[in-house]
Amino acid sequence: MSNELVIEINPSQVEIAYLEDKRLVELNRETSDAKFAVGDIYLGKVKKIMPGLNAAFVDVGYEKDAFLHYPDLGPQFQTLNKFLIQSTSKGKKPVSMNKIQSDPDIFKEGKITDVLHSGQLILVQISKEPISTKGPRLTSEISIAGRNLVLMPFSDKVSISQKIKSSDERSRLRKLIQSIRPKKYGVIVRTAAEGSKVAELDKELRSLVAKWEAVPGKLKQAKVPSLVAGELDRTITMIRDVYNPDFTNIYVNDKQSAGEVKDYVASIAPEKQKIVKHYSGDAPIFEHFGIEKQIKALFGKTVSFKSGAYLIIEHTEAFHVIDVNSGNRSKAGSDQETNALEVNMAAAVEIARQLRLRDMGGIIVVDFIDMHSNENRIKVLEKMREEMSKDRTKHNILPLSKFCLMQITRQRVRPEMHIETAEKCPTCNGTGEVSSTLLLVDEVFNNLKYIYLELFRKNVKIHLHPFIAAYLTSGIVSRHMKWMWCLKKRFKIVPKTNMGFLDCKFYDNDGEIVL
Repeated sequence: MSNELVIEINPSQVEIAYLEDKRLVELNRETSDAKFAVGDIYLGKVKKIMPGLNAAFVDVGYEKDAFLHYPDLGPQFQTLNKFLIQSTSKGKKPVSMNKIQSDPDIFKEGKITDVLHSGQLILVQISKEPISTKGPRLTSEISIAGRNLVLMPFSDKVSISQKIKSSDERSRLRKLIQSIRPKKYGVIVRTAAEGSKVAELDKELRSLVAKWEAVPGKLKQAKVPSLVAGELDRTITMIRDVYNPDFTNIYVNDKQSAGEVKDYVASIAPEKQKIVKHYSGDAPIFEHFGIEKQIKALFGKTVSFKSGAYLIIEHTEAFHVIDVNSGNRSKAGSDQETNALEVNMAAAVEIARQLRLRDMGGIIVVDFIDMHSNENRIKVLEKMREEMSKDRTKHNILPLSKFCLMQITRQRVRPEMHIETAEKCPTCNGTGEVSSTLLLVDEVFNNLKYIYLELFRKNVKIHLHPFIAAYLTSGIVSRHMKWMWCLKKRFKIVPKTNMGFLDCKFYDNDGEIVL
């Protein structure tokens, strides 16, 4: 199996596609100015205490107050609070971790009113991004994640990932971390650390400690509310979490970012830095690798997957529903039970892919085609568990009911990926009336003259539907060539399959829209 990342970077957003054998299985989009991402650490202020919920609402700068539940304060909250008070005190030097005296852990069944009050400053970390009408979910149990380790300030525990099965390896890693761990720091050893050498883990641990030790200095200057420590760049974070030794290629369309990615890969796997490649082709990178076409096919209410079979995916505020349909699929010589099993097995593969691709979270109910055999229901369950084992997000799968309904819970920490595949007609703009298509070419040329002669822009790129682009560039002396001679300027015509048939957009050399 080939594992590839394709990264498209433009001024407004970063898009990262994860491919397995050229099939799109994960898609991440984030705007360049994205805030309140999972892992970001904020200095906030308690706005309201809710004793009935045993929780508090905290102002971290989002339009809606964030939610902090008592169990999410963490056992060492009193020590963290002492650290915050000393770090924000005027006239004192930034506090050292070694000089902080640890307070007793707070009670697991305690009350929020015992530890917090309105107006109190508090150091929090985003555990769940804003979703729908809800603000961010917070925790005060601060953690700083690396590729192999997660640093837990004020803790003294060393935990090993349960996915590391070898007892000898677990024991080796525990002893190793205990020997290099600084005082007042706990460590969680991630699955990626299996087989790692002491020098590699020690280097990463030092970098995580250095990142935390920069926090007191930032707290001195911080206003309330404000970001104190952000996660890594989204591109690097994605690579950190999904990278494995089987990766074959990482393509990036931005030269500077490609260099940064190569440096990061070299730091974790020097022998693999050659897999990072800068894509410099004329066609958009997602078009070149066929990702744009897959996005159009895989998002939307209806998803086809095998021999006419398809899924219907519905979303509600409470949960998601997926209905499996055999469609017009028929197979000579097969009885209904066999046919249902084959469709359900194929559906399990596509459903696992859709959950990762759309980052669907919460409760998912799957309505499989009815099967009478309990043995067949078990086969579908095992197939679903096998496919979902590739999913890094925490999840739980329940057996099929007698009605062939399956319940899945999947951790939700950020908004679901939603891409509208149905497009408003660009020709009539939804009105049902169109202007003459004869005017399109003249309109493109007039806009081009305006951009060059009035706005004085350079190196313009025109994005058009492939049919229109072909019409303008075909022939020995194409309209494209005639326009360049007329304007005495060079420009590119870029075909894009996601453009409307008569739609047209003009970009400058920095990728910003001009018209």
